[in-house]
Amino acid sequence: MKKLGGRWPDRELAVTMNRMRCKSVDGKSWTTVRVREPREQLGIASFDPTATTVETICVQETARRLKISVGSVYRLIREGILPAKQLMHSAPWEVPVAALKTEAVAIGVRNVIARRPSNFDVLQEVKTLKLPGF
Repeated sequence: MKKLGGRWPDRELAVTMNRMRCKSVDGKSWTTVRVREPREQLGIASFDPTATTVETICVQETARRLKISVGSVYRLIREGILPAKQLMHSAPWEVPVAALKTEAVAIGVRNVIARRPSNFDVLQEVKTLKLPGF
């Protein structure tokens, strides 16, 4: 909670703590109120949206902006092409918006697109699932 307290709203902090399967002192899951109380008791600053920070986006928004899949974004992160960070294990990845315009990322995206099958556009238009044997 100390790492994420001032950087995220209480609601997002509660979601992350639940995702990590952390329980509150009384053994219950985290809610906004259950996050706010110990944050205030420990003297951890509340989230300030006006604080100057580097603008970051989530992996899903990164995939949308780069026009590639979420799995490909994770692959670029693993390969070190796309700089991203997690504040702690199970926390969402934060991708700096400025990194999307770098040459290394552009080359990585081109490589992802080059691996696509030649009929990729046709496959995107198919709305029915075709299972073999049915």
